[in-house]
Amino acid sequence: MNARNWLLTLAVTAPIGALAQTSEFTLTIKKHRFVPSELTVPAGKRLRLVIDNQDPTPEEFESHSLRVEKVIPGRSKGALSVGPLKPGAYEFVGEFHESTAKGTLHAK
Repeated sequence: MNARNWLLTLAVTAPIGALAQTSEFTLTIKKHRFVPSELTVPAGKRLRLVIDNQDPTPEEFESHSLRVEKVIPGRSKGALSVGPLKPGAYEFVGEFHESTAKGTLHAK
């Protein structure tokens, strides 16, 4: 295979390989609570968290331990990329409703 063909093959297949290594998990916001409130994910891998806000009002997903925050408008979805994570527990909250919207991501 010549260099040009090799580069073309790499350009086409590299993104596919990168996507295969990212796992996707969904958290739903309903009645100002996260469902599920506890989520177990694989340690050592990149993750894509999809936040599905089913409430009519916005919510801010925030986690100091994950170092992420994102406002999710009402009745919409947003996505965050995190990791790879070390094994452990990572707390998160809905900053606009902290008394009810809270949970933990467990990396194992």
